[in-house]
Amino acid sequence: MAAPFYPLVFMNLLFATTTLCLARPSRISAGATVAAAVLWLFGNGPLEGQVLWEFDATHGLTVSDLLSVAAIAIAVWTFATTRDRPWARRRRKLLRSRY
Repeated sequence: MAAPFYPLVFMNLLFATTTLCLARPSRISAGATVAAAVLWLFGNGPLEGQVLWEFDATHGLTVSDLLSVAAIAIAVWTFATTRDRPWARRRRKLLRSRY
């Protein structure tokens, strides 16, 4: 009964970080999405689904592994489109010093 609890927690973490990455794109949210995707690859045990491609007798690509692929693709897109904005930090500092 308790076997799918942790995989469900990992899946919810993956969905939450991916949603945050899409809603508020930043390098921090993209990093959290990558971390959750890697955690999902190792923690998806009972929720794996069908094997799509077998590497050998004990390893293969499953349906649930594709969730990590999608999350990493979203994180890479966020890293590529989000720049570090030093001018935004300077502007905030300037506004704080005036008021």
